Amino acid sequence: MHVILIAGGWSDERDVSLSGAKKIRAALDELGHDVTFFDPADDFRNLLSIAKGADFAFINLHGTPGEDGLIQAVLDKAGCPYQGAGPAASYLALNKAAAKEVFEANGIQTPDWQLITPTQGRGTALKLPLPVFVKPDKGGSSLGMSLVRTAEEFPAALDKVFAMCQSALVETFIPGMELTCGILGREALPLIMITPRDGSDFFDYENKYADDGAEEICPAPVDEALSASIQEQMLVAHAALGLTGYSRGDFIATADGEAYLLEVNTLPGMTPTSLLPRAAAHVGYSFTELIGELIRLGLEGRG
Repeated sequence: MHVILIAGGWSDERDVSLSGAKKIRAALDELGHDVTFFDPADDFRNLLSIAKGADFAFINLHGTPGEDGLIQAVLDKAGCPYQGAGPAASYLALNKAAAKEVFEANGIQTPDWQLITPTQGRGTALKLPLPVFVKPDKGGSSLGMSLVRTAEEFPAALDKVFAMCQSALVETFIPGMELTCGILGREALPLIMITPRDGSDFFDYENKYADDGAEEICPAPVDEALSASIQEQMLVAHAALGLTGYSRGDFIATADGEAYLLEVNTLPGMTPTSLLPRAAAHVGYSFTELIGELIRLGLEGRG
């Protein structure tokens, strides 16, 4: 097939996208596809015409555009199938506050939260008990996130978010074990436990992408009941958001066995240190086989 590999873009996660694209390109070549690399930052105006001449598009974009559904909407207009979620589901999942409303409506626990917009301003009263996380309502890779422990730190954390996003999500800090659960097709993958090696309180950008940034154990050393519960919650969230193909959710599990879903990623990372490929490998998928399966799922839904 003629496959367009779409990566790069203009978000703060551009470098991560391009890094992952190198490995995806090698896998597509190994699968025997004719690959055209496309970077929306360089040639966006030609995406529609190029997509009309392709058999499939493999999207490896993070943030906006990509996870916001814009590229998917253009591909739909071109009649070009692709892997993962469609435009509406992508946009819903990227907006953390909206996704949390969906989680709550479907009985999935998520940390208490507050949405703050620039119209409310940096002087907005904090309605949640400290400590809290302050993060961009849209975006990923923990960029722009702060752990706020005192009231004096709160305005600066809001300024940090507003410099890169129009709205800030404030979220109750829940201490516990960080776990991630991927979905592939209609199945939940084994959980991965994530522990930052530097003792950080959360899995930040450096820990995510440095070769030795975090210890990642798959399957996670948790009891079967907790593991099954998180996998079931992830399947419910995936369906409730309208996602297809694959996704990955981040959870916090407390010492008393309660699990809280933080957010869902519709275009999980595909770098050598990425989590979903590691979980897929545990159930028998090589990286190349995983790429092939994602293409098969995309064609099954849109071919």
